[in-house]
Amino acid sequence: MSDDVVWHCIRHGHCSFMAKIETGIFCRNPYNVTGICNRSSCPLANSRYATIRDHDGIFYLYMKTAERAHLPNKLWERVKLPRNYEKAIEVINKHLEFWPQLLVHKIKQRLTKMTQYRIRMRKLQLKVREKLMTIPRKKTQIGNTKERKADQAAKIDNCIRSELRERLKNGCYGDGIWNYPDKIVDLDEDVPEDEEYELEYVEPDEIGMDDDMEDFESLPNGEDDFTDADHVLHELVEKKKKGSKIGKRSTKVMNELLEQDEDMDSRQRTLV
Repeated sequence: MSDDVVWHCIRHGHCSFMAKIETGIFCRNPYNVTGICNRSSCPLANSRYATIRDHDGIFYLYMKTAERAHLPNKLWERVKLPRNYEKAIEVINKHLEFWPQLLVHKIKQRLTKMTQYRIRMRKLQLKVREKLMTIPRKKTQIGNTKERKADQAAKIDNCIRSELRERLKNGCYGDGIWNYPDKIVDLDEDVPEDEEYELEYVEPDEIGMDDDMEDFESLPNGEDDFTDADHVLHELVEKKKKGSKIGKRSTKVMNELLEQDEDMDSRQRTLV
């Protein structure tokens, strides 16, 4: 189809890329080299066309020829441009050597404009700026409600605490309450601190020492201090040595005396 026929249909008919505003008519097609809707800049009405596009900060030169019009998947030829501006201009001059000079001039202007905004973008990324964060309205309302309820609860606690202080000062409870919390006590009043306990070294009491000595004196200390039980036990032992007969009653008494003797020995050992 002829380019003039395509342009007549687009201009006087309907085009989905056309945008009419008060200042003029613009084109939203991403392959448009100028962004203006006119005959020389329309990528649909020109079978031989070239432009520059940006892909993630990398510039590419796109070229379309009439020989590939019957192959939509191979309609555009793409060439990567270097990041250096002067080298990119050399690549454009090399590939568009025999193209119309007006189109080549527009492509170079587009490359200059895109290079400038890429430099500005890089500066903005390096510059530290405040990041604006959006807060949902529902979360804000929930936070405000929680804060208001917390303030009300704090006011109630303060009122209860002040009322209890007044009652304690007036003596409404008497001396029967000793386990009230420390928060109720007024901070302005002087609260007695815990007394510090000091270590002291004292001599033993003389009365206690005398009692202890009397307990020791009551115990047998030597051979001369024998009790009646010791005499009976001694006589029984002498009779046994002589071969005299000892009855059952005598044997029972002797066993009891032996047990008493063992108890006395154990008490002496523990006291010593």
